[in-house]
Amino acid sequence: MTTAEPLADRQIVTTRQIGAARRLVFAAWTTAEHLDAWWGPNGFHNTTHTFEFTVGGVWDYTMHGPDGTDYPNWIQWQEIVPNERIALIHGERADDPDMFESVITFTDEAGGTLVTMTATLKTKARKDFLIEHFGVVEGGRQTLGRLQLFVEGTGKQNG
Repeated sequence: MTTAEPLADRQIVTTRQIGAARRLVFAAWTTAEHLDAWWGPNGFHNTTHTFEFTVGGVWDYTMHGPDGTDYPNWIQWQEIVPNERIALIHGERADDPDMFESVITFTDEAGGTLVTMTATLKTKARKDFLIEHFGVVEGGRQTLGRLQLFVEGTGKQNG
């Protein structure tokens, strides 16, 4: 992504402390069954069409909103460092011009794992659009909240 805009102006960073070991938190990202159980904001659920958790592999899925709206999603894994880091590109489809990059890191902290998701959009305008029209900041918080419930095994999936 080449742009003159400062990186910080194009990024959305979401963090969550999860009371589980890094290997367990990381494992929640490694299968479609796990991701389908928690990925997305409250009230959303997914249908996975293709899933291969390897560098260059793809997760092609449809996210179903609580209002019945379907959102196509396409993720390609760019880097996988077990229990430490996942880098990916994400869009509606493989040729989406609004594709963005995300990095998820897993860090030991306070007897658990700090998960940090950093999404880097192509422009500040695109970031602002997603925040204003799709509530992606709150959606990211809810998604990591669902991850926390899934990993900590409380059984409360909020959606």
